[in-house]
Amino acid sequence: MSTSRDTWRLPFEPATASIARTKLASFLTLNGASPQVIDDALIVLSEMVANAVSHGDPAEDGTIELSWSIAQGLLEISVHDGGQAASLQPIDFDEDSLSGRGLSIIARVADRWWVDMTQGTRVNAELNVQP
Repeated sequence: MSTSRDTWRLPFEPATASIARTKLASFLTLNGASPQVIDDALIVLSEMVANAVSHGDPAEDGTIELSWSIAQGLLEISVHDGGQAASLQPIDFDEDSLSGRGLSIIARVADRWWVDMTQGTRVNAELNVQP
């Protein structure tokens, strides 16, 4: 798998998750990722975009920034919005929960995740792409 990177500025709206999944799936397919890695990455990206659109704010131009890269066997996914959250922590949820699962899902699927709130809110996740 070669080192590769994509960055996109897309509209700050729920439909962006679908567009982003298509772009990420194409990127991962072109870079030889396994179907399992693609599935896991799409779950993580969907949750990241949904959380940003539900709880964050758009950038000044009305967009959200999405980026992903593969380097040294790791896929890093990043979603950046213009909001300032007090804190972001996964919460426990039960099977009857209708919302609030996003960070918990990210924490379970990704190998590692973290948040940078120095300029807006950037949520990052890493997934191992090596077999």
